Amino acid sequence: MKRVFFAGLAASCAVALIGCASGGTHKTTTFSSATLSNAETSSLTLTNPLSPGLLLPGDNSFTLGPGDRVEIEIIGNPTSRALTGVGPDGRLYYNLLPGLDVWGLTLAQTREALESGLGKYLNEPHVTVTLREVGSKSVWLLGRLSKPGIYPITGPMTLLEALTLAGGSARSQTTSGREASVQELADLRHSFVMRQGEFLPVDFHRLLREGDMSQNIYLQPDDFVYVPSALDQEVFVLGAVRFPRALPYTERMTLLGAIAGANGAVKIDWLSMTYSGIAPDAYLSHVAIVRGSLAQPQVTVVDANAIMKGRALDVPIEAGDIIYIPNAPFSTVKRYFNLIVSTFISTVAANAGLQAGGSQSVGVSIPVGH
Repeated sequence: MKRVFFAGLAASCAVALIGCASGGTHKTTTFSSATLSNAETSSLTLTNPLSPGLLLPGDNSFTLGPGDRVEIEIIGNPTSRALTGVGPDGRLYYNLLPGLDVWGLTLAQTREALESGLGKYLNEPHVTVTLREVGSKSVWLLGRLSKPGIYPITGPMTLLEALTLAGGSARSQTTSGREASVQELADLRHSFVMRQGEFLPVDFHRLLREGDMSQNIYLQPDDFVYVPSALDQEVFVLGAVRFPRALPYTERMTLLGAIAGANGAVKIDWLSMTYSGIAPDAYLSHVAIVRGSLAQPQVTVVDANAIMKGRALDVPIEAGDIIYIPNAPFSTVKRYFNLIVSTFISTVAANAGLQAGGSQSVGVSIPVGH
């Protein structure tokens, strides 16, 4: 099924970093994983371990669904061989049977159901059922891959196997003429796996650059894997802004400059210390900047009000930063980061999914057996 999920993330935290100010002494506070500070700039680093269960293959057998195609034959009767598909209603139409509901059945269970149904018309029929095409279960593999697309999945498949299937080992030419692998051209910091609306904190850098198999999770049907390009120098501005989007990164970009870019314009009335051009429900005292790997990001909470009112220096922005402006204050970093990652991943996944939605899934013929 072609679905795009919303994501969330649970995180445990460790302390780090600070910021600077002008016009007096700038407050910098190191704070715990539980509570946000009212200081003008506060930062920490989050560590998001993978659940050990994600590294185990599923024990569920393949079950049929709409879009699957099977080859059926009554043993001893070669003329009975037919290739038929499971319809949108989950039914299989074969021979004299009016329609057999096979949605959710394994191949063995489907064979038994066919033999039982045909037994009303034939004397003890024996049937073979072979899976030929998979259309009901797939994984999304999109982004900076040689062969991005929607791939069928019939059994245990690891993330590394899936990336290889989508051409993760292919090579491209850089602007200097040097060949570069997809791993080099991919933004591994912002690569992610999404499952049933949840973000799985896989560290793509550790997996692909360091060969750390502790990050090589098993995929499940409908998993969404996205590998963005490292060539796109962008800054993501999300939340309570007029135009949530990715902005082209420019040298010496600052927080206020990025916010202005996502709002069309920001005008400050220096007499009344008010500003226009920003969404009316924007809560500028808790603007977050997320930097680095999604698996182990650095989260900085900035009081943009203090910057606009001249109590603090503007904050430099780097390519790849995620800037989030909430419409309400948050009391815990954990909850705040969950919201930021959820918004970022669902936005990226929706855009990538819409672009890929018009293309057909990769056609693969898979003789799985009886």
